[in-house]
Amino acid sequence: MKSIKPGRGPSIQGFIGSIATILFGMFWTFMTFSITKDSPIPGSQIFPFFGFVIIGIGIFQAVYHYKNATGKERMSIVDIVEENEEKDPLNTRFGHIEGEKFCPHCGTNVQANFRFCPSCGKAL
Repeated sequence: MKSIKPGRGPSIQGFIGSIATILFGMFWTFMTFSITKDSPIPGSQIFPFFGFVIIGIGIFQAVYHYKNATGKERMSIVDIVEENEEKDPLNTRFGHIEGEKFCPHCGTNVQANFRFCPSCGKAL
């Protein structure tokens, strides 16, 4: 039975998005420094520092997505693999008990011999 398992696609997209966030943060910082450097309004020089916050968030997200894309226990809800190809990291984290079966549509715990989910009625 195929199930939703780990994959690389969304993490690579997240990594690329993080790089775009870092570039935007750099653009924000340089532009606001040039705009506010001679400002007569006190406190307006704080705006460039928001760029540093954006850059920091982008770096954190880039590292997270890179590790998720290249790690063995990566997680994605998009890629589908066979159960024996790669174990599900959520089962490892939350303690999957052998013999337990869950509906792939709604997540309800069902008995192993059920052919239909008692909650949503879809075929298992």
